[in-house]
Amino acid sequence: METLLKDPIMKTRDLTKYGLKDTKAHWNLSPEELQTITLEKGMGKEAANGTLAINTGKFTGRSPQDRFLVKDNYTKDRVWWGKTNKAISPENFDYLQGEIEKYLSGKEIYVRDGFVGADPEYKMGVRTVTEYPWSNMFVFNMFLRPTAEELENFEEEWLVLCAPGYECPEPKKYGLRQGNFSILNFTKKIALVGGSAYTGEIKKGIFSALNMILTVDKNVLPMHCSANVGEDGETAIFFGLSGTGKTTLSADPNRKLIGDDEHGWTAENRIFNFEGGCYAKVIDLTEEKEPDIYRAIKPGAILENVIFKDNGEVDYMDSSITQNTRVSYPIYHIDNIQQPSYADNPKNIFFLTCDAFGVLPPVSKLTPGQAAYHFISGYTAKVAGTEAGITEPVPSFSACFGEPFMPLHPTKYAEMLSSKMQEAGVNVWLLNTGWSGGPYGVGSRIKLKYTRAMITAILNGELDNVDYEQHPIFGLYMPKYIPNVPSEMLDPMNTWLQKGAYISKAIQLAHSFHLNFEKFASEASEQIIEGGPLIDEHHHLTDHV
Repeated sequence: METLLKDPIMKTRDLTKYGLKDTKAHWNLSPEELQTITLEKGMGKEAANGTLAINTGKFTGRSPQDRFLVKDNYTKDRVWWGKTNKAISPENFDYLQGEIEKYLSGKEIYVRDGFVGADPEYKMGVRTVTEYPWSNMFVFNMFLRPTAEELENFEEEWLVLCAPGYECPEPKKYGLRQGNFSILNFTKKIALVGGSAYTGEIKKGIFSALNMILTVDKNVLPMHCSANVGEDGETAIFFGLSGTGKTTLSADPNRKLIGDDEHGWTAENRIFNFEGGCYAKVIDLTEEKEPDIYRAIKPGAILENVIFKDNGEVDYMDSSITQNTRVSYPIYHIDNIQQPSYADNPKNIFFLTCDAFGVLPPVSKLTPGQAAYHFISGYTAKVAGTEAGITEPVPSFSACFGEPFMPLHPTKYAEMLSSKMQEAGVNVWLLNTGWSGGPYGVGSRIKLKYTRAMITAILNGELDNVDYEQHPIFGLYMPKYIPNVPSEMLDPMNTWLQKGAYISKAIQLAHSFHLNFEKFASEASEQIIEGGPLIDEHHHLTDHV
């Protein structure tokens, strides 16, 4: 034991500097050890194949209304304050930090040192202190795992304190909405998670921090996207909201996966993964539809909020706890990965949208102005509820395809994206992975094999020299021919029985775009504004046809 005390590693292992007293701290335990402790404490159970399954309790998803940024000199003039980025005072933060420190003191806790940012130039050390063993295992899966040598000299830049068991007894008094909270303090470089055991709060908290730091201080564009790279060294990026195909389409047997959710784009035209793992939805999961994810669910992975069948296997169809059932696993559970997780030379960007109105073309090529406009809009459509008789889709817009995690005004990210695209000569495509031949309930979902064929043709350069026509309402450029895709589906109007019904539905969606964009217009350049649909309240379609 004497030798250990002289060990340099012990100096960095003093938790009293964080206000944590009399703790029994476990440092950087292996996933196996953490799984054993979780089972011994009755906090989880094993699926038939040995994968750990846990329940996140009251919260089975993020709680966006309880997410705050400390308003101080660093943030006050930079952050896009509002519904997404809610302010809390430095004094209230200090009080809550003190309460979490008191709460964790005297407890058995788990500490994990890791990195975010796979590019060595932009790697950031994060030390996470968790109340629960399985939250610590989640961090092992999701952050980048240090080597033994890196651990020895590890110094964190950010600290995460995660105490699901602490709820603030007087939330209103301290600027909160209710007892749970996720708060980022950019001056102290501390993230607090209190009152929620949903692991995504840790991951998305650090993602939000990077979305500020990289943009403001490092000239790196942070992106809510997946990415892969071909044998030719050309990188493709896939932006999209939940359910649009980001994870599915980036998993391509002929390309190596860089990552499935969060990336940076550097001034040197390198695309790097922020994470060391994947956090995938598993509702209705089958091996046939999502082979990579299905096979990654093995010991080392953590399943969240799933229900077991009698034989101990997971019933992926059961959403009785939540629709948002998930799995986290280290990226090495996937076979075909790029190591380390970065690559150069981005050549194609795909914006994925699941258009349940069935009016957007299955694929279109965007001008720089259109690319910025659609990036800021971040459109997809949700199929409303599952109640009988409700079949009308609802448009859903999330700026930069990741609004809940973006501290700055969306046009800041969009302008960075535009200039990077133009410098790197990148093509940008809008892919509709939703409906064709009519809206949800009438038309049918565009087949995955056709979407894959479109992506393959683009990546092989086969759409460089085909003819395009412009959509009369959205102004998008639609290719007239793509190998292995029926040509008649490329112009969505052809797939509807009634052309008049198509036009009125398309105009309805174009209006939704315009209405949504009003809140950004004051900060957007002329080029971006002109990238929107060609019609607005004052035009009639006849002006264009």
